[in-house]
Amino acid sequence: MPRILLIDDDTQLGAPLASYFQRFDLSLVQAHKPSEGLEWLRRGGFDAAILDVMLPEMDGFELCRTIRKDSDIPIVMLTARGDVMDRVVGLELGADDYLPKPFEPRELVARVQTVLRRRQPAAAAADPGVLAFEGLSIDPARRQVLRQGEAVELTGTEFELLHLLAREAGRVLSRDDILNHLRGHEAELLTRAVDIVVSRLRRKLEPLDCIKTLRNAGYSLALRRAPLPRP
Repeated sequence: MPRILLIDDDTQLGAPLASYFQRFDLSLVQAHKPSEGLEWLRRGGFDAAILDVMLPEMDGFELCRTIRKDSDIPIVMLTARGDVMDRVVGLELGADDYLPKPFEPRELVARVQTVLRRRQPAAAAADPGVLAFEGLSIDPARRQVLRQGEAVELTGTEFELLHLLAREAGRVLSRDDILNHLRGHEAELLTRAVDIVVSRLRRKLEPLDCIKTLRNAGYSLALRRAPLPRP
């Protein structure tokens, strides 16, 4: 059963959410302070984290930044309703998804299930082969990316976006195409979210110039296929 860590100082939130998550075969535990949550994450055993933005000790943005220094665990952030900048900043720092407060528990479960699916190697079963380009290789089965022979740590969302572009190499994918693939269903999401994830990917894949932007059209992979080895 996947274990989810909720880091939120609302003492009335954890118990009812844990009971609700149990109905979907998800185990949820709550840490009330960032320091407590970080300690639990260091011990391991969690499959995803849910962070509130408004926290004691440090806000959710700083907490997200701290987690991302050592871990690519899927992160869902709980943001203030209507506060677009909260969502943008969270995504820029490496969060995989966000949900405005107040929220419906079923939607939070759906968001968590989606980020967990992105981490499952079985999701790549239909396309298990290594995708090799000049300077870059993507192994869906191991969820491993090598840049010029060096492993690159990507979040689940970053990997899925890169894998999508690699599978569709040579094709221009619109932001809507990418959003629908990453979320798995039609859902409202800031169009800028795709731009943010692309920006994160570009930084991690430097010095390779991997992703091409086509104005008013979308994105495509800018690398050529690696030549096949000679027999």
